[in-house]
Amino acid sequence: MCWVKSENERPCLEFSHLSIKDSFRDLFIPRIEIILMMYTRNNLNCAKPLFEHNNSLNVNFNTQKKTVWLIHGYRPMGSIPSWLQNFVSILLNEEDMNVIVVDWNRGATTFIYDRAVKNTRKVAVSLSGHIKNLLKHGASLDNFHFIGMSLGAHISGFVGKIFNGQLGRITGLDPAGPKFSRKPPYRRLDYTDAKFVDVIHSNSHGIKFIKCNHERAVHLFMASLETNCNFISFPCHSYKDYKTSLCVDCDSFKEKSCPWLGYQAKLFKDVLKERIKGGPVRTTVFLDTSGIYPFCTYYFILSITVPDKTVMDGFFSFKLLNQLGMIEEARFYKKNKPLCKLQEIKILAQFYNDFANISSIGLTYFQSSNMECSTCTYKIQSLMLKSLTYPERPPLCRYNIVLKEKEEVFLYPNACTPKKT
Repeated sequence: MCWVKSENERPCLEFSHLSIKDSFRDLFIPRIEIILMMYTRNNLNCAKPLFEHNNSLNVNFNTQKKTVWLIHGYRPMGSIPSWLQNFVSILLNEEDMNVIVVDWNRGATTFIYDRAVKNTRKVAVSLSGHIKNLLKHGASLDNFHFIGMSLGAHISGFVGKIFNGQLGRITGLDPAGPKFSRKPPYRRLDYTDAKFVDVIHSNSHGIKFIKCNHERAVHLFMASLETNCNFISFPCHSYKDYKTSLCVDCDSFKEKSCPWLGYQAKLFKDVLKERIKGGPVRTTVFLDTSGIYPFCTYYFILSITVPDKTVMDGFFSFKLLNQLGMIEEARFYKKNKPLCKLQEIKILAQFYNDFANISSIGLTYFQSSNMECSTCTYKIQSLMLKSLTYPERPPLCRYNIVLKEKEEVFLYPNACTPKKT
């Protein structure tokens, strides 16, 4: 028995290999070409055309499954996006789906940024034609998830506008700012372009649905798929309010805690819709990450209740110690609010390590400089520590604590006592 390769079988598609020379050529002979590279679990390492020569749909495409469209952005050097193949693999490992890479490198590779911007509209119109063809074969707009980077985010938005916001989801990863920021909705990605739109922005300019540091929106989204990190984020009016622990109430999200960044943001679609009834039509959330892969951080909320007038004007710091002897001091963004006239303070704290088995809490109280009292004692009625990153973990409590200024006390918490009704 021998195996003969069919003469009709096409070779694997490859992403357009361009270089800086192509950007020079584009100065005189502008070109645009769009190639749709389809991947499924049946052809994970070999991209196939979405449609055959006779316009029939590729046999590997399943119209009943989710389809993710990956769209790159501006490529002045013409290089292949370094994250592309890994992104495809991660998506297909997460879920049995169709993945379509939109290669518009000829159109994005140019020294003239304005030309690439104009080409985004042309790409969107071209994609809409292919989508209409898919719909004829039984595909559903609701199953389409567009993930666009830079200019690709706005291409996704333009496609969404063509279909009157009926796409299932659009994820914008660092949407391009120049020529789009502060423009009206019809000229950029907008929250009305799909049934669910989530955006990760790694700087403070342009669209700000989600803000994070280190300018790594693509890699954060990928990390949300290939790691066990819950990239929890906090709905807030401003980053300043977020830094001062004014936005730590996740109870309104029920058992899910606050929204997660990345692929799993879809889990919060319904609760976010519920929150915007009668209120703002979009939710802005904030988070910080670590500086190295996989960028995880772990958030806790420390709630401290004090009797009236016992604590005048000061702030707390604390550290955690686990059963393995690991110790880490909490990171705060600013000193937590003074306790004057407050009976309860909530402190948002961030750790780089996951403290799953906490053995003790190191707590220190600092009085303001003009009211120092080395012999004074300060009473705490109750203390509760709760993980926001893993809300399923039960909170830990201590009651009736006495502190002295600047003297660290290690507390050994227990399960919280249910409040009397």
